[in-house]
Amino acid sequence: MFRDFKSGGYNLENTKVEGKRFISIVLLISIAYTSATFKGQHIKRKGIQSYVGRVKEYGRMERRHSGATQGRVPRPWRRAPSSFYVGLYGQTWIKFKDVCLELVTELMKLNPNKRKYYQRGLRAMSLIESAF
Repeated sequence: MFRDFKSGGYNLENTKVEGKRFISIVLLISIAYTSATFKGQHIKRKGIQSYVGRVKEYGRMERRHSGATQGRVPRPWRRAPSSFYVGLYGQTWIKFKDVCLELVTELMKLNPNKRKYYQRGLRAMSLIESAF
């Protein structure tokens, strides 16, 4: 939680507020953090977190499709995204859909063989929206 407060999402350190204003902003951020975490848990329960954020790949020692890491010592893959991360980026997904839905629909008309993936993404988007 505190990592997210500092730099993972709300950047509390750069506010430079003190006293009552600091307490007020921490309370406000706590409410927003709790909301994003609950929404992220709801999305994870539906099993669609892979559409929102990166999913951990067990057993993988290096990144996929990365030519830049050749010759380097392999590192373990990242851990799974937190519920906060999933909830926060779920909100971003919804905002993106509102802005770009028409553009994506036009692009799908140009490439109809990708329609199955487009419909799968729309279904995931409706499930994400139902969490909010």
